[in-house]
Amino acid sequence: MAAAESPSPAFQAHAFQADVSRLLDLMVHSVYSERDIFLRELVSNGADACEKLRYEALADPALTADDSHFLITVTLDKDAKTLIVADNGIGMSEADLTQSLGTIARSGTRAFLDRLNAEAKEDAAAGKDLIGQFGIGFYSAFMVADRIDVETRKAGSNEAFLWSSDGKGTFSIAPLAIDAAPARGTRVILHLKEDAAGYLEPHKAEHILREHSSAITVPIALIEAPGQEPRRLTEGSALWTKPKSAVTEEEYTEFYRDLAGQFDAPALTLHWRAEGRHEYTVLAFVPGSRPFDLFDTARKGRGKLYVRHVLIAADADLLPGWLRFVRLVVDSADLPLNMSRELIQQSPVFAAIKKAVANRVMQELTKLEENDPEAYAKVWENFGAVLKEGLYEDPERRDALFKLARFASTADPEGKRTLAAYVAALRPNQTAIYYLNGDNAKALAASPQLEGFRARGIEVLLLSDPVDAFWVSTAAGYDGKPFKSVSQGAADIKSIPLLEGEDKAAEPPSAALASLFALMKQELEGVASDVRASDRLSESPACLIAPEHGFDRRLERILAEHGQLKDVAKPVLEINPAHPLIAALAEKVGHADKAALADIIWLVFDEARLLDGEKPANAADFATRLTRVLTKAVTEPAAKA
Repeated sequence: MAAAESPSPAFQAHAFQADVSRLLDLMVHSVYSERDIFLRELVSNGADACEKLRYEALADPALTADDSHFLITVTLDKDAKTLIVADNGIGMSEADLTQSLGTIARSGTRAFLDRLNAEAKEDAAAGKDLIGQFGIGFYSAFMVADRIDVETRKAGSNEAFLWSSDGKGTFSIAPLAIDAAPARGTRVILHLKEDAAGYLEPHKAEHILREHSSAITVPIALIEAPGQEPRRLTEGSALWTKPKSAVTEEEYTEFYRDLAGQFDAPALTLHWRAEGRHEYTVLAFVPGSRPFDLFDTARKGRGKLYVRHVLIAADADLLPGWLRFVRLVVDSADLPLNMSRELIQQSPVFAAIKKAVANRVMQELTKLEENDPEAYAKVWENFGAVLKEGLYEDPERRDALFKLARFASTADPEGKRTLAAYVAALRPNQTAIYYLNGDNAKALAASPQLEGFRARGIEVLLLSDPVDAFWVSTAAGYDGKPFKSVSQGAADIKSIPLLEGEDKAAEPPSAALASLFALMKQELEGVASDVRASDRLSESPACLIAPEHGFDRRLERILAEHGQLKDVAKPVLEINPAHPLIAALAEKVGHADKAALADIIWLVFDEARLLDGEKPANAADFATRLTRVLTKAVTEPAAKA
């Protein structure tokens, strides 16, 4: 159908029932943030019109006797510079045009739903697929059009009308010849602005329709140029609207790959419909491999939010950040929207849906962990570091996440240890769950802080993900057992017996040790808060630990690196009194060159820093001292000879 000509004197002119020039300008430049949505809005209006007629035809089947198959058609005409959205739905009378298109923010769909509720509440379900709520979506077309013509004929009527406006304050309505009008329904003809000509490119129009309107319950066809055959883009049904029993595994996989932009198969597929206080459908997938943006700093969700099958947001935060790897679609029947449908209102409804979806995902992950440990192990391998963010961010779900969590430990370097298994293997007199934070599990396993624990058979969790330093500092414990860092405060493990064959080595006399410790405290006064004997060392001469009160050393480093901690606490230097080096040093206090002793004391401190993953306190001084000590070690025996 050719585009309608400019309004003639036969048109009846009307003023919009609002300060339209200002309101339209506000909507075009403020309410809508992206121009593409105009097509989504017009298609949604067409779907509403079809659903209205479907309902009306229940009482009067003659309304659809000539054509019971509903269709929305988008026609592109580059020569005429028009884009036409047509539907064979209910159509509009002259009064409908005045009320629906002549009053901004009056929604024909809202009025129709109000009528349904007033007539019979039990029939309200007939309106569940109606989309419009605020009645301004039609006017978004003025973002791309400098004039809009609407040709319409109400189903069952012998009259047709043409509505026309440039969006600057007035509109016109005039009769339209029946032979020039649709058989029934509405044609919206957009006379595009110069800068909107790109919407006449078939690939662009198709992309927008598939992206935003593929789940509309009315099929959509595209005519790429006048005279061409329509090409069906959608079939009027979304995969998630089908019963689970009607969807094959291959269909789920194909949909997942399109949704997630990945080529693997999903590790877990969830599909359910919630009914009751809030009605919505969810189709969710746990990917079979890590998405490329898993650790993007924005931590954005990758969920698609639909309302009555219309895409509202392609990257909605439908799940908490620590479940961001889940790819999902949520289609709500009753979610309130803002006026442009681009953002969800900050409403209790959305919060309730978001919470319920997160709970269900957690339940399904727990079932997978219980029923298919091998499949779950793969999920944890890919997404465990992200799930552990929930241990810090979501205290309410911490117990459920503890059940799902897997850890590397001194008993299980592969990272498959559960907290339940850890607690079941506690040593006699052990009252805490011990852990060590660091950047690499293998490096942690070689840490000197573990020596005393290993000698007593005490298992230690090796926490190497950055988030570990945060959650473990806020978690009260598990199964009544507190978490305790092996690199902070006193070890308190003397009451736990040594393993058979692990004998405690002899120590120097206490007086000699006291003198050595006093000298070390004096020498390291500016860099160490204390020097003391260690319960946790059995092989190494020394190690660094954090003071009892304050941050774990790794958490302290992370906070300092990000400028969130100005004053870093001085570490405690713990000494192994039974180590041969310490015993020899203790004997030399008061008898050897003080400068030589100072060099060795500083080298012991810097060695402890190196073993803790840090650099020497001063690289130049470290090199100078090491050279002096090595030179003396090599030359003194020669001099004596």
